[in-house]
Amino acid sequence: MAGTAPGIDLDAYCERIGYRGPREATLPVLRELQRLHPEAIAFENLDPFLGRPVRLDLPSLEEKLVHSRRGGYCFEQNLLFWKALSALGFEVSGLAARVLWNYSEDAVNPRSHMLLRVELEGATWLADVGFGGLTQTAPLRLAPGMVQATPHEAYRIVEQGDHMRLQAEIGGEWRSIFRFDMVEHLEVDYAASSYFLSANPASHFVTSLIAARALPGRRLGLLNDRLTIRETGGPGRQMHLGSGAEARGILAADFGIEVPEPDRFDERFLALGFG
Repeated sequence: MAGTAPGIDLDAYCERIGYRGPREATLPVLRELQRLHPEAIAFENLDPFLGRPVRLDLPSLEEKLVHSRRGGYCFEQNLLFWKALSALGFEVSGLAARVLWNYSEDAVNPRSHMLLRVELEGATWLADVGFGGLTQTAPLRLAPGMVQATPHEAYRIVEQGDHMRLQAEIGGEWRSIFRFDMVEHLEVDYAASSYFLSANPASHFVTSLIAARALPGRRLGLLNDRLTIRETGGPGRQMHLGSGAEARGILAADFGIEVPEPDRFDERFLALGFG
């Protein structure tokens, strides 16, 4: 089922990500939007980290990700992307995935990740602007076994039984990111997962500080008090952040994120043993 985009401010969205091309449902447009969105709007979990609610309605998404210097996690990022693509005339529907990154290949995790299915020019494409440090920077054709280059890593989709796995080539090794199928999910289906991830005291989005941004030729990743800079195709280098103030400075300067409640942020940073 195609998504709808009631009331989205497409001019503001395009300005936010720096898109000035044609507004039509074509593959070149999809590729450019998929490249620009994660470059401009960083992945981050500051609201769960600070005990603030994550709101998925369109006005809240626009206020946070478009009009303020903020980012968000997968549900926020991909719901906003869904609305923008739909407003441009793309045929979009929602999918869900079980995360495998940093888990064993046989792990069975809940469907905690959102991605998008785009039907375009007689083919099915996967679009995803919300997987942290491995967020896609190009749409991927649903063509199992085919290696697909992007501005950053190469990806492939592997069929396995009743599902498929998305894998990325990292350091010459193929590693699974998540497993998924083509069962359609509606917007309401994501609300429960988002609430669980943002409010459960055991959720890593509550207990950890996370941010990521895909820039031309490199990726930036922040996990707690460690900043990692990884050049495309090369090794990463790390920097230790010694205080909440230093972390806030990095988030503002390198990730384009304005930290809300800076005093509360500094307290959380210290309370969790970072620095």
